[in-house]
Amino acid sequence: GADAINIGDSPMARVRMSALALALRIEREVGIETIIHQTTRDRNLMALQSDLLGAHSLGIRNVIALTGDPLPEASESSAVWDVDSIGFVRILKRLNEGVDFAGNSLGRPTDFFVACAANPTADDIDIELRRVRAKLDEGGDMLMTQPVYDLATLSEFFERLGPVDVPVLLGILPLMSSRHTEFIHNELAGVVVPDAVRARMREAGDAGAAAGLEIAYEQIEETRDFEWVSGIYIMPSFGRYEVAAELIERVRATAPVTTR
Repeated sequence: GADAINIGDSPMARVRMSALALALRIEREVGIETIIHQTTRDRNLMALQSDLLGAHSLGIRNVIALTGDPLPEASESSAVWDVDSIGFVRILKRLNEGVDFAGNSLGRPTDFFVACAANPTADDIDIELRRVRAKLDEGGDMLMTQPVYDLATLSEFFERLGPVDVPVLLGILPLMSSRHTEFIHNELAGVVVPDAVRARMREAGDAGAAAGLEIAYEQIEETRDFEWVSGIYIMPSFGRYEVAAELIERVRATAPVTTR
């Protein structure tokens, strides 16, 4: 029942299969639309634009513009960052106008749908609010939030952000165990798990996966009436896609909602 599949771009700065290659296989073999994540960390301006034009020629239309997670020293790689995610949105919008970043004509415009990230639990909310507003001002077509486990924080973030005239997808990351919860809270940059949720996962013991699924479902139900939330996207951990499938099935059974 999902509407689209998100394809990460070496998430957490670990080597993974090309997002574009995987997106093409999924669209051709499964027949479902994809949203490819693309970061400015690993590509200079020339490579970013070349990869995007190639993706467009192959039928990819949905891109989320990301800066990318910092590289660990053990990766022995060098980050590029000619632009950040704000500049990346600007690049995509210029391609949609038929010109490259330098203003040279492409011959014909692209037709990308440009998604942007928002983190309501960022360490510095003032900076995050300015960056999200800048991405919207550059023409972002949709916002996708980081996982949020505190809905009061979510509400406060969007109240401070002000008018948002594009769809917002809430990030849902089902917790699998108390250990997984602590990892998310302590190691996943910018994600905060409230004490009450952490305690609930500890008390669940061996039934942690079921408790995490219930927490995720409760979050979705509580945000149905949020004026800022248009839909959800689900991030299953450890390749547990059956967890996402079960959650989607349960959500679809109760009321229509956009799931990705």
